[in-house]
Amino acid sequence: MNDPESLSTRLLAWYDRHARVMPWRVSPQDRAAGIRPDPYRVWLSEVMLQQTTVAAVKDYFHRFTARWPTVGALAAAPDAEVMGEWAGLGYYARARNLLKCARAVVSDHGGRFPESREGLLTLPGIGPYTASAIAAIAYDEPATVVDGNVERVISRLHLIETPLPAAKPELTALAARLTPALRPGDYAQAIMDLGATICTPRSPACGICPWVDACRARAEGVAAELPRKSPKPEKPTRRGTLWLGHREGAILLERRPDKGLLGGMLGIPGDGWDGQGGAAPAEADWQEIGEVRHTFTHFHLVLTVLTARLDSPPTRGNLVPRQDFRPADLPTVMRKAWDLARAELTPPPGV
Repeated sequence: MNDPESLSTRLLAWYDRHARVMPWRVSPQDRAAGIRPDPYRVWLSEVMLQQTTVAAVKDYFHRFTARWPTVGALAAAPDAEVMGEWAGLGYYARARNLLKCARAVVSDHGGRFPESREGLLTLPGIGPYTASAIAAIAYDEPATVVDGNVERVISRLHLIETPLPAAKPELTALAARLTPALRPGDYAQAIMDLGATICTPRSPACGICPWVDACRARAEGVAAELPRKSPKPEKPTRRGTLWLGHREGAILLERRPDKGLLGGMLGIPGDGWDGQGGAAPAEADWQEIGEVRHTFTHFHLVLTVLTARLDSPPTRGNLVPRQDFRPADLPTVMRKAWDLARAELTPPPGV
């Protein structure tokens, strides 16, 4: 049978056998035994997983939860420390919203996350998808969770030819019909696991899919072609400059403004690419040492990197002793510049 109840029952049975093991997840067997997910860990994982893969997130999640095991601990953490731990995950507005949300949970909700989708939506940085995911996974609210994996599964199951993003409302409505009242948290994770492990973007493993007999795209032989997507506009290329100054082992760095690209992150003074910046941060014999390239969501970036020994006080940023500076605290594009320039610098002995 291919009615919604039968389909969700079959998917849950598959999930009970094949659920992925993740550090933030309570297994279906443990849930059945009465163990409840920690809303803090669910929320943290969902924020980290936005625009990022599970493989990339695991180490960050372990470090965050070891250092800040509760939402109260995270709320009390200094901004710079959190931004430093986030460096490399990208989409840095997520880290700023992470702190805003943690502090709102503590100040406005006594350190407890709201237990409904509507309540979760009132928190900073939590949108419809994240609110639905937390409500379903942490609180077993039958909220419909639709990420890229779910869109792919539903578009194939129902043979939806409308390209994304125009198809989103239709896919969400169809997904809602399948969301069960019983075990909605397990179901939300099950359908995401199905998309991640079987109903994959390329070469889906239809032969072992629990919905193989119900999938209209497989019946038509077009599963691998769906979902269709509208062509993306070509990304423009921006150019700019980074000035990496140094003196006696200290490195010239600056804290970027809270708003804008890489907001709140530690960075190398620059200009010409992000609406921030200005002139060179000091009078010096700046020497060009090469270029670094990076791609953001909406544009490609090419930065010319210059280095110099600073003999006069800088007009921007601060000279940070090398032993007090962790390259890992830099966002990825800045770390590329550091890697390019480090051979030009003179670190203190033993570093």
